[in-house]
Amino acid sequence: MRVESKSSTILPCPTYRLGYFAGAFAIAVILVILVLFGYNQAPAGWSTTADDQLADAADCKKPTAPPPSPVEPPEHRYEIADCHLHLVDFLQQTEGIHAAMQAMDRAGVKECKISGMPLVVTWTHDAPIRPTYYLDSDTPCYWYSATDVLVARELLKLSEKERSRFFPFICGFNPTDRNAVDHVKRMIEWYPGLWKGIGEVMTRHDDLSNLVPGEKGRADHIALDPIYELAAEHGLPVSIHSNISSVWKREPIYLKELKNALAKHPKTRFIWCHAGISRRVEVPDLPRILAEMLKAHSNLHIDLSWVVYDTQLVINGKADRAWVKLVNDHPDRFMIGSDAVGKFGRYRKDIHRYEIFLDALEPETAKKVARDNFVRLMPKSGAYLKKAEKTLK
Repeated sequence: MRVESKSSTILPCPTYRLGYFAGAFAIAVILVILVLFGYNQAPAGWSTTADDQLADAADCKKPTAPPPSPVEPPEHRYEIADCHLHLVDFLQQTEGIHAAMQAMDRAGVKECKISGMPLVVTWTHDAPIRPTYYLDSDTPCYWYSATDVLVARELLKLSEKERSRFFPFICGFNPTDRNAVDHVKRMIEWYPGLWKGIGEVMTRHDDLSNLVPGEKGRADHIALDPIYELAAEHGLPVSIHSNISSVWKREPIYLKELKNALAKHPKTRFIWCHAGISRRVEVPDLPRILAEMLKAHSNLHIDLSWVVYDTQLVINGKADRAWVKLVNDHPDRFMIGSDAVGKFGRYRKDIHRYEIFLDALEPETAKKVARDNFVRLMPKSGAYLKKAEKTLK
């Protein structure tokens, strides 16, 4: 396109004419600089020649490359079943069953034992913060039976296929209350075919025991006898937290309580949570004690979740040889778990750390501990009450 020159424009005075020529000169200098230094360095997306413009037009007609596919998670070396997961925390709060299932998928976990939390930590008027864990403050805890209803409601959100991955356990009862068995029956009656076990039954439990008012729970308490009998009759395993000792002592001062329960109820399958220890509960030569217990009681199985990993199984990044021998000697009696409590952001990390220990075992034993022992122990179907066992409506 042709551009008409305006150089003949008459300026009103010499001063304006001087300013006009100065401005024109500055513009000319800038154009020269751009031509010399910037012509071949046009910003991305600008076409500097007709050829470039034609090339750009051609590129626009080309199909765009598909976005890169998401990075696949690393392959899992073991098929895993989680023997210990709490869907809710000590305030009965949760990220939800779908969040738990997604965490399981990321970690390669096929199945999971799931339960509520039988206790709630109280927020008292003098507590400076709202406690969410039993060690956050010295406020008391109380028994909360609705925890089982919360778990059942979450599970019923799933399809039947999704729900088949979970093995829900009833736990919302006071183990020193002889009425506790009525709660277990009521949950089975309200949700027939759903429940696959009982527990985590909270008995001896480090500081938590002292934060619960009233009588202290014991594995051989008379209130638990009818629950153990009901569990045996319906093929429900019982997961029990029963510390082998106290925080201060190093002798197995509470071991007899579990021995009594195992001997009195030989048809009940027990899962001993955390191999009988807890935070700050330490007993020397624990593998030897466990070996004696496993030899004496064929109905005993060991849950290796929570602190037992850090204080017993793996020390300074290496599997403990005494524990490796113990598990290899009893390959059908151990299982692993996350002990997640309502939140699942750390789930994959918490469950995959066991690979260090599993790698140290005999290959067939590792396979059993990672998943097979748990699956074999769980009932094929959920519990249903008989007419004689019906509770109040």
